[in-house]
Amino acid sequence: MSANPLDLIAALITRARAAGADAADAIYVNRVAHGVQVRNGCTEDLERSETCDLGLRVFVGQRAAIVSATALDPERFDTLAARAVAMARVVPEDRFAGLCEQAQHGFVDAAGLDLFDPATPTTTDLMARARTAEEAALAVAGVSNSNGASASFGLSDIILMTSAGFSGRYARTSHSVSASVVAGSGTHMQRDYDYHSTVYLADLEDAALIGRRAGERTVARLNPVRPRTGRLPIVLDPRVSTSLLGHLSGAINGISIARGTSFLKEKMGQQIMPANITIIDDPRRVRGPGARPFDGEGMLTSTHTLVENGVLKTWALDSRSARQLGLTPTGCASRGTSGPPAPSLGNMHMQPGTLTPTELMRDIGEGIYVTEMMGSAINGITGDYSRGAAGFMIRGGVLAEPVAELTVAGNLNDMFARLVPANDLTFRQSTNAPTIRIDDMVIAGA
Repeated sequence: MSANPLDLIAALITRARAAGADAADAIYVNRVAHGVQVRNGCTEDLERSETCDLGLRVFVGQRAAIVSATALDPERFDTLAARAVAMARVVPEDRFAGLCEQAQHGFVDAAGLDLFDPATPTTTDLMARARTAEEAALAVAGVSNSNGASASFGLSDIILMTSAGFSGRYARTSHSVSASVVAGSGTHMQRDYDYHSTVYLADLEDAALIGRRAGERTVARLNPVRPRTGRLPIVLDPRVSTSLLGHLSGAINGISIARGTSFLKEKMGQQIMPANITIIDDPRRVRGPGARPFDGEGMLTSTHTLVENGVLKTWALDSRSARQLGLTPTGCASRGTSGPPAPSLGNMHMQPGTLTPTELMRDIGEGIYVTEMMGSAINGITGDYSRGAAGFMIRGGVLAEPVAELTVAGNLNDMFARLVPANDLTFRQSTNAPTIRIDDMVIAGA
Protein backbone atom coordinates (compact mmCIF):
# COMPACT_ATOMS: atom_id res chain seq x y z
CA MET A 1 0.00 0.00 0.00
CA SER A 2 1.62 3.24 -1.13
CA ALA A 3 -0.69 5.73 0.58
CA ASN A 4 -0.56 6.39 4.32
CA PRO A 5 -3.34 4.35 6.00
CA LEU A 6 -4.18 7.33 8.22
CA ASP A 7 -4.84 9.47 5.14
CA LEU A 8 -6.97 6.74 3.59
CA ILE A 9 -9.11 6.32 6.70
CA ALA A 10 -9.55 10.09 6.91
CA ALA A 11 -10.73 10.01 3.30
CA LEU A 12 -13.22 7.23 4.12
CA ILE A 13 -14.73 9.26 6.96
CA THR A 14 -14.97 12.29 4.65
CA ARG A 15 -16.85 10.13 2.12
CA ALA A 16 -19.23 8.98 4.85
CA ARG A 17 -20.00 12.55 5.83
CA ALA A 18 -20.53 13.44 2.18
CA ALA A 19 -22.94 10.51 1.84
CA GLY A 20 -25.15 11.89 4.60
CA ALA A 21 -23.66 10.72 7.90
CA ASP A 22 -23.87 13.21 10.76
CA ALA A 23 -20.84 11.56 12.37
CA ALA A 24 -18.61 8.57 11.69
CA ASP A 25 -15.64 6.62 12.91
CA ALA A 26 -13.48 3.90 11.40
CA ILE A 27 -11.16 1.24 12.73
CA TYR A 28 -8.49 -0.56 10.72
CA VAL A 29 -6.54 -3.61 11.91
CA ASN A 30 -3.68 -5.19 10.00
CA ARG A 31 -2.53 -8.50 11.54
CA VAL A 32 0.46 -10.71 10.85
CA ALA A 33 0.46 -14.20 12.37
CA HIS A 34 3.35 -16.65 12.16
CA GLY A 35 3.26 -19.92 14.05
CA VAL A 36 4.39 -23.53 14.05
CA GLN A 37 3.26 -26.65 15.87
CA VAL A 38 5.21 -29.86 16.27
CA ARG A 39 4.13 -33.24 17.60
CA ASN A 40 6.54 -36.03 18.42
CA GLY A 41 9.29 -34.20 16.58
CA CYS A 42 7.34 -33.75 13.35
CA THR A 43 5.93 -30.53 11.99
CA GLU A 44 2.16 -30.67 12.36
CA ASP A 45 1.17 -27.15 11.42
CA LEU A 46 2.88 -24.16 9.85
CA GLU A 47 1.06 -20.86 9.43
CA ARG A 48 1.93 -17.44 8.15
CA SER A 49 -0.83 -15.02 7.32
CA GLU A 50 -1.52 -11.34 6.92
CA THR A 51 -5.07 -10.06 7.19
CA CYS A 52 -6.62 -6.60 6.96
CA ASP A 53 -9.96 -5.66 8.46
CA LEU A 54 -11.75 -2.34 8.14
CA GLY A 55 -14.87 -1.22 9.96
CA LEU A 56 -16.87 1.96 9.27
CA ARG A 57 -19.56 3.13 11.71
CA VAL A 58 -21.90 5.96 10.77
CA PHE A 59 -24.55 7.92 12.66
CA VAL A 60 -27.59 9.46 11.05
CA GLY A 61 -29.36 11.26 13.84
CA GLN A 62 -29.79 8.67 16.59
CA ARG A 63 -29.45 5.77 14.17
CA ALA A 64 -26.20 3.87 13.68
CA ALA A 65 -24.91 1.24 11.29
CA ILE A 66 -21.62 -0.57 10.70
CA VAL A 67 -20.13 -2.00 7.54
CA SER A 68 -16.86 -3.87 7.23
CA ALA A 69 -14.37 -4.83 4.54
CA THR A 70 -11.18 -6.85 4.22
CA ALA A 71 -9.13 -4.25 2.38
CA LEU A 72 -8.36 -0.54 2.67
CA ASP A 73 -9.31 0.11 -0.95
CA PRO A 74 -10.13 3.74 -1.84
CA GLU A 75 -12.05 2.60 -4.92
CA ARG A 76 -14.63 0.99 -2.62
CA PHE A 77 -14.99 3.90 -0.19
CA ASP A 78 -17.98 5.50 -1.91
CA THR A 79 -19.83 2.19 -1.95
CA LEU A 80 -19.01 1.44 1.68
CA ALA A 81 -20.06 4.90 2.82
CA ALA A 82 -23.32 4.87 0.84
CA ARG A 83 -24.19 1.38 2.11
CA ALA A 84 -23.55 2.33 5.72
CA VAL A 85 -25.65 5.49 5.51
CA ALA A 86 -28.47 3.63 3.77
CA MET A 87 -28.48 1.00 6.53
CA ALA A 88 -28.46 3.64 9.26
CA ARG A 89 -31.52 5.34 7.81
CA VAL A 90 -33.68 2.23 8.18
CA VAL A 91 -32.64 0.88 11.60
CA PRO A 92 -34.49 1.89 14.81
CA GLU A 93 -33.34 4.96 16.70
CA ASP A 94 -31.07 4.46 19.69
CA ARG A 95 -31.18 7.45 22.03
CA PHE A 96 -27.90 6.36 23.62
CA ALA A 97 -25.97 6.12 20.34
CA GLY A 98 -23.20 8.50 19.36
CA LEU A 99 -19.50 9.14 19.35
CA CYS A 100 -17.79 9.41 22.71
CA GLU A 101 -17.85 13.05 23.84
CA GLN A 102 -14.85 12.42 26.11
CA ALA A 103 -12.64 11.16 23.27
CA GLN A 104 -9.26 12.80 22.84
CA HIS A 105 -8.73 15.36 20.08
CA GLY A 106 -5.69 15.09 17.87
CA PHE A 107 -3.32 12.20 17.26
CA VAL A 108 -2.37 9.60 19.89
CA ASP A 109 0.21 6.83 19.71
CA ALA A 110 1.59 4.28 22.17
CA ALA A 111 4.63 6.29 23.29
CA GLY A 112 5.86 5.06 26.66
CA LEU A 113 3.94 1.77 26.65
CA ASP A 114 6.65 -0.22 24.81
CA LEU A 115 4.25 -2.47 22.90
CA PHE A 116 6.30 -3.08 19.76
CA ASP A 117 9.24 -5.49 19.67
CA PRO A 118 11.35 -5.17 16.51
CA ALA A 119 12.57 -8.78 16.91
CA THR A 120 10.91 -10.89 14.21
CA PRO A 121 11.53 -14.64 14.49
CA THR A 122 11.97 -16.78 11.41
CA THR A 123 10.22 -20.09 10.81
CA THR A 124 13.45 -21.78 11.82
CA ASP A 125 13.49 -19.86 15.10
CA LEU A 126 9.91 -20.82 15.89
CA MET A 127 10.48 -24.44 14.93
CA ALA A 128 13.50 -24.67 17.21
CA ARG A 129 11.58 -23.12 20.09
CA ALA A 130 8.64 -25.51 19.73
CA ARG A 131 10.88 -28.56 19.44
CA THR A 132 12.90 -27.51 22.49
CA ALA A 133 9.70 -27.25 24.53
CA GLU A 134 8.42 -30.63 23.37
CA GLU A 135 11.73 -32.40 23.89
CA ALA A 136 11.97 -31.06 27.43
CA ALA A 137 8.42 -32.23 28.19
CA LEU A 138 8.96 -35.70 26.73
CA ALA A 139 12.18 -36.06 28.73
CA VAL A 140 10.25 -35.99 32.01
CA ALA A 141 10.00 -39.52 33.41
CA GLY A 142 6.44 -40.81 33.10
CA VAL A 143 5.43 -38.73 30.07
CA SER A 144 4.18 -41.13 27.39
CA ASN A 145 3.07 -38.98 24.47
CA SER A 146 2.81 -35.45 23.15
CA ASN A 147 -0.24 -33.38 22.40
CA GLY A 148 2.04 -30.95 20.60
CA ALA A 149 4.16 -27.91 21.26
CA SER A 150 3.88 -24.59 19.50
CA ALA A 151 5.66 -21.28 19.08
CA SER A 152 4.21 -18.19 17.49
CA PHE A 153 4.73 -14.54 16.68
CA GLY A 154 2.04 -11.94 16.07
CA LEU A 155 1.89 -8.30 15.06
CA SER A 156 -1.18 -6.07 15.05
CA ASP A 157 -1.26 -2.55 13.63
CA ILE A 158 -4.36 -0.71 14.87
CA ILE A 159 -5.73 2.62 13.64
CA LEU A 160 -8.83 4.41 14.92
CA MET A 161 -10.21 7.69 13.62
CA THR A 162 -13.41 9.69 14.24
CA SER A 163 -15.12 12.59 12.52
CA ALA A 164 -14.88 14.53 15.81
CA GLY A 165 -11.11 14.95 15.47
CA PHE A 166 -9.52 11.91 17.07
CA SER A 167 -6.93 9.75 15.35
CA GLY A 168 -4.70 7.15 16.89
CA ARG A 169 -2.36 4.36 15.89
CA TYR A 170 -0.27 1.76 17.66
CA ALA A 171 1.36 -1.57 16.93
CA ARG A 172 1.51 -4.54 19.29
CA THR A 173 3.70 -7.65 19.07
CA SER A 174 3.38 -11.00 20.80
CA HIS A 175 5.65 -14.02 21.24
CA SER A 176 4.47 -17.29 22.75
CA VAL A 177 5.49 -20.88 23.47
CA SER A 178 3.33 -23.74 24.72
CA ALA A 179 3.59 -27.48 25.32
CA SER A 180 0.99 -30.13 26.15
CA VAL A 181 1.79 -33.78 26.88
CA VAL A 182 0.20 -37.02 28.08
CA ALA A 183 1.28 -39.34 30.88
CA GLY A 184 0.10 -42.88 31.60
CA SER A 185 -1.65 -45.27 29.25
CA GLY A 186 -5.01 -46.79 28.39
CA THR A 187 -7.80 -45.48 30.60
CA HIS A 188 -5.32 -44.03 33.07
CA MET A 189 -3.91 -41.23 30.94
CA GLN A 190 -3.64 -37.64 32.10
CA ARG A 191 -2.65 -34.50 30.24
CA ASP A 192 -1.49 -31.05 31.23
CA TYR A 193 0.27 -28.07 29.70
CA ASP A 194 2.27 -24.94 30.20
CA TYR A 195 2.58 -21.79 28.12
CA HIS A 196 3.91 -18.27 28.18
CA SER A 197 3.15 -15.24 26.05
CA THR A 198 4.84 -11.83 26.09
CA VAL A 199 5.04 -8.62 24.10
CA TYR A 200 8.84 -8.82 23.88
CA LEU A 201 10.81 -11.89 22.94
CA ALA A 202 13.39 -11.01 25.58
CA ASP A 203 10.72 -11.48 28.28
CA LEU A 204 9.62 -14.91 27.05
CA GLU A 205 10.50 -17.81 29.34
CA ASP A 206 12.93 -20.42 28.08
CA ALA A 207 11.17 -23.03 25.95
CA ALA A 208 12.86 -25.88 27.82
CA LEU A 209 11.53 -24.58 31.14
CA ILE A 210 8.01 -24.38 29.74
CA GLY A 211 8.25 -27.92 28.38
CA ARG A 212 9.67 -29.33 31.60
CA ARG A 213 6.89 -27.75 33.67
CA ALA A 214 4.28 -29.18 31.29
CA GLY A 215 5.76 -32.65 31.73
CA GLU A 216 6.05 -32.42 35.51
CA ARG A 217 2.51 -31.15 35.90
CA THR A 218 1.19 -33.97 33.74
CA VAL A 219 2.98 -36.73 35.63
CA ALA A 220 1.86 -35.29 38.96
CA ARG A 221 -1.78 -35.81 37.89
CA LEU A 222 -1.50 -39.57 37.36
CA ASN A 223 -3.89 -41.90 39.21
CA PRO A 224 -6.31 -39.28 40.55
CA VAL A 225 -9.09 -40.09 42.99
CA ARG A 226 -12.41 -38.38 43.63
CA PRO A 227 -12.63 -36.45 46.88
CA ARG A 228 -15.52 -36.90 49.23
CA THR A 229 -18.61 -34.76 48.85
CA GLY A 230 -18.80 -32.06 51.48
CA ARG A 231 -17.87 -28.49 52.37
CA LEU A 232 -14.14 -27.90 52.18
CA PRO A 233 -11.69 -25.03 51.73
CA ILE A 234 -10.20 -24.66 48.27
CA VAL A 235 -6.95 -23.06 47.17
CA LEU A 236 -6.82 -21.82 43.59
CA ASP A 237 -3.53 -22.06 41.70
CA PRO A 238 -2.66 -18.80 39.88
CA ARG A 239 -3.50 -20.54 36.61
CA VAL A 240 -7.16 -20.62 37.68
CA SER A 241 -7.43 -17.88 40.31
CA THR A 242 -7.51 -15.34 37.46
CA SER A 243 -10.96 -16.67 36.56
CA LEU A 244 -12.36 -14.89 39.63
CA LEU A 245 -11.22 -11.59 38.14
CA GLY A 246 -12.95 -12.57 34.94
CA HIS A 247 -16.22 -13.05 36.84
CA LEU A 248 -15.73 -9.67 38.52
CA SER A 249 -15.07 -8.05 35.13
CA GLY A 250 -18.32 -9.46 33.75
CA ALA A 251 -20.28 -8.37 36.81
CA ILE A 252 -19.12 -4.72 36.64
CA ASN A 253 -19.52 -4.46 32.86
CA GLY A 254 -21.65 -1.42 32.11
CA ILE A 255 -23.90 -3.35 29.74
CA SER A 256 -24.81 -5.83 32.50
CA ILE A 257 -25.34 -3.00 34.99
CA ALA A 258 -27.57 -1.03 32.59
CA ARG A 259 -29.65 -4.14 31.88
CA GLY A 260 -29.84 -5.05 35.56
CA THR A 261 -28.38 -8.51 34.90
CA SER A 262 -25.43 -8.40 37.32
CA PHE A 263 -25.31 -9.78 40.85
CA LEU A 264 -23.29 -6.67 41.77
CA LYS A 265 -25.71 -4.12 40.32
CA GLU A 266 -26.66 -2.75 43.77
CA LYS A 267 -23.17 -3.01 45.31
CA MET A 268 -21.41 0.17 44.18
CA GLY A 269 -19.56 1.69 47.13
CA GLN A 270 -20.15 -1.40 49.26
CA GLN A 271 -17.78 -3.93 50.76
CA ILE A 272 -17.74 -6.96 48.43
CA MET A 273 -14.34 -8.42 49.43
CA PRO A 274 -12.17 -8.47 52.54
CA ALA A 275 -10.57 -5.17 53.52
CA ASN A 276 -7.10 -6.21 52.36
CA ILE A 277 -8.20 -6.79 48.76
CA THR A 278 -7.44 -4.26 46.01
CA ILE A 279 -7.98 -4.99 42.32
CA ILE A 280 -6.63 -2.71 39.60
CA ASP A 281 -7.12 -2.42 35.85
CA ASP A 282 -4.00 -0.87 34.35
CA PRO A 283 -4.10 -0.48 30.56
CA ARG A 284 -1.00 1.71 30.88
CA ARG A 285 1.24 -1.08 32.18
CA VAL A 286 4.44 -1.04 30.16
CA ARG A 287 4.72 -4.14 27.93
CA GLY A 288 1.39 -5.32 29.28
CA PRO A 289 -0.34 -7.88 27.04
CA GLY A 290 -3.59 -5.90 27.34
CA ALA A 291 -2.04 -2.43 27.34
CA ARG A 292 -3.31 0.21 24.91
CA PRO A 293 -2.99 3.99 24.68
CA PHE A 294 -6.64 4.64 23.79
CA ASP A 295 -9.84 2.67 23.88
CA GLY A 296 -12.16 1.66 21.05
CA GLU A 297 -13.83 5.07 21.00
CA GLY A 298 -10.73 7.28 21.12
CA MET A 299 -10.76 7.96 24.85
CA LEU A 300 -7.35 7.94 26.53
CA THR A 301 -6.87 4.95 28.79
CA SER A 302 -6.00 5.33 32.45
CA THR A 303 -5.47 3.17 35.52
CA HIS A 304 -8.62 2.37 37.51
CA THR A 305 -8.96 0.86 40.96
CA LEU A 306 -11.91 -1.48 40.62
CA VAL A 307 -11.94 -2.70 44.22
CA GLU A 308 -10.15 -0.75 46.94
CA ASN A 309 -9.77 -2.20 50.42
CA GLY A 310 -12.61 -4.56 49.51
CA VAL A 311 -14.98 -1.79 48.37
CA LEU A 312 -16.38 -1.76 44.82
CA LYS A 313 -15.33 1.57 43.31
CA THR A 314 -16.34 1.72 39.65
CA TRP A 315 -18.13 0.17 36.70
CA ALA A 316 -16.47 -0.58 33.36
CA LEU A 317 -18.22 1.81 30.96
CA ASP A 318 -18.13 2.62 27.28
CA SER A 319 -19.94 5.76 26.14
CA ARG A 320 -23.26 4.05 25.39
CA SER A 321 -23.57 2.27 28.75
CA ALA A 322 -22.37 5.45 30.48
CA ARG A 323 -25.21 7.41 28.86
CA GLN A 324 -27.71 4.78 29.94
CA LEU A 325 -26.52 5.07 33.53
CA GLY A 326 -26.02 8.84 33.53
CA LEU A 327 -22.30 8.43 34.22
CA THR A 328 -18.98 9.20 32.54
CA PRO A 329 -17.26 6.53 30.40
CA THR A 330 -14.16 5.00 31.91
CA GLY A 331 -12.09 4.61 28.74
CA CYS A 332 -12.47 0.83 28.48
CA ALA A 333 -14.42 0.49 25.24
CA SER A 334 -13.26 -2.38 23.06
CA ARG A 335 -14.34 -3.13 19.53
CA GLY A 336 -13.75 -5.12 16.41
CA THR A 337 -14.34 -4.05 12.84
CA SER A 338 -17.82 -5.55 12.50
CA GLY A 339 -19.48 -4.62 15.78
CA PRO A 340 -20.06 -1.64 18.05
CA PRO A 341 -17.84 -0.79 21.04
CA ALA A 342 -18.49 -2.55 24.35
CA PRO A 343 -16.83 -2.33 27.78
CA SER A 344 -13.81 -4.58 28.26
CA LEU A 345 -11.05 -4.54 30.86
CA GLY A 346 -7.42 -5.16 29.93
CA ASN A 347 -4.54 -5.52 32.36
CA MET A 348 -6.37 -6.54 35.54
CA HIS A 349 -4.58 -7.77 38.63
CA MET A 350 -5.30 -8.46 42.28
CA GLN A 351 -2.69 -7.08 44.60
CA PRO A 352 -0.89 -9.81 46.59
CA GLY A 353 -1.42 -10.67 50.23
CA THR A 354 1.23 -11.27 52.88
CA LEU A 355 1.22 -15.07 53.25
CA THR A 356 3.18 -17.47 51.11
CA PRO A 357 1.13 -20.22 49.41
CA THR A 358 2.59 -22.67 51.94
CA GLU A 359 1.47 -20.49 54.84
CA LEU A 360 -1.93 -20.03 53.20
CA MET A 361 -2.53 -23.81 53.32
CA ARG A 362 -0.80 -24.59 56.60
CA ASP A 363 -3.94 -24.85 58.76
CA ILE A 364 -6.05 -26.75 56.21
CA GLY A 365 -6.64 -30.25 57.55
CA GLU A 366 -8.54 -31.32 54.44
CA GLY A 367 -9.11 -29.28 51.31
CA ILE A 368 -8.66 -29.08 47.55
CA TYR A 369 -5.84 -27.38 45.65
CA VAL A 370 -7.39 -26.56 42.24
CA THR A 371 -5.10 -26.48 39.21
CA GLU A 372 -7.68 -26.75 36.45
CA MET A 373 -11.31 -25.81 35.91
CA MET A 374 -13.56 -26.84 33.09
CA GLY A 375 -17.09 -26.08 32.03
CA SER A 376 -19.03 -23.21 33.53
CA ALA A 377 -22.42 -22.79 35.11
CA ILE A 378 -22.24 -19.20 36.32
CA ASN A 379 -25.47 -17.27 36.82
CA GLY A 380 -24.56 -13.63 36.22
CA ILE A 381 -27.78 -12.41 37.83
CA THR A 382 -27.57 -14.32 41.13
CA GLY A 383 -23.85 -15.11 41.28
CA ASP A 384 -24.49 -18.84 41.64
CA TYR A 385 -21.30 -20.70 40.74
CA SER A 386 -20.57 -24.28 39.68
CA ARG A 387 -17.54 -25.57 37.77
CA GLY A 388 -15.79 -28.86 37.17
CA ALA A 389 -12.31 -29.04 38.64
CA ALA A 390 -9.15 -31.08 39.08
CA GLY A 391 -6.09 -30.71 41.24
CA PHE A 392 -4.73 -32.17 44.47
CA MET A 393 -5.96 -32.95 47.95
CA ILE A 394 -4.60 -30.82 50.77
CA ARG A 395 -4.01 -32.91 53.89
CA GLY A 396 -2.43 -31.57 57.03
CA GLY A 397 -1.54 -28.34 55.25
CA VAL A 398 0.42 -29.92 52.38
CA LEU A 399 -0.39 -31.19 48.91
CA ALA A 400 -1.31 -34.88 48.70
CA GLU A 401 -2.82 -37.18 46.06
CA PRO A 402 -4.23 -35.86 42.76
CA VAL A 403 -8.00 -35.52 42.42
CA ALA A 404 -10.31 -35.24 39.42
CA GLU A 405 -13.97 -35.48 38.43
CA LEU A 406 -15.19 -33.08 41.09
CA THR A 407 -17.42 -30.02 41.04
CA VAL A 408 -16.81 -26.85 43.03
CA ALA A 409 -19.95 -24.84 43.82
CA GLY A 410 -20.95 -21.75 45.74
CA ASN A 411 -22.06 -18.18 45.17
CA LEU A 412 -19.73 -15.47 43.94
CA ASN A 413 -21.01 -12.96 46.50
CA ASP A 414 -19.95 -15.33 49.28
CA MET A 415 -16.76 -16.39 47.50
CA PHE A 416 -15.65 -12.79 47.02
CA ALA A 417 -16.32 -12.07 50.70
CA ARG A 418 -14.12 -14.98 51.87
CA LEU A 419 -11.15 -14.95 49.51
CA VAL A 420 -7.62 -14.70 50.88
CA PRO A 421 -4.72 -13.95 48.47
CA ALA A 422 -1.17 -15.22 48.83
CA ASN A 423 1.93 -13.14 48.12
CA ASP A 424 2.94 -14.84 44.84
CA LEU A 425 1.52 -12.46 42.25
CA THR A 426 3.39 -12.55 38.94
CA PHE A 427 2.49 -10.77 35.71
CA ARG A 428 2.25 -13.50 33.06
CA GLN A 429 -0.84 -12.48 31.10
CA SER A 430 -3.38 -9.69 30.77
CA THR A 431 -5.28 -10.83 33.89
CA ASN A 432 -3.20 -11.85 36.89
CA ALA A 433 -3.91 -12.99 40.43
CA PRO A 434 -1.92 -14.73 43.16
CA THR A 435 -2.82 -18.05 44.74
CA ILE A 436 -6.22 -17.60 46.41
CA ARG A 437 -7.88 -19.47 49.26
CA ILE A 438 -11.66 -19.65 49.74
CA ASP A 439 -13.11 -21.54 52.69
CA ASP A 440 -16.39 -23.47 52.97
CA MET A 441 -16.97 -24.37 49.32
CA VAL A 442 -19.34 -27.13 48.29
CA ILE A 443 -17.41 -30.04 46.76
CA ALA A 444 -19.32 -32.70 44.82
CA GLY A 445 -17.14 -35.78 44.50
CA ALA A 446 -17.50 -39.43 45.41
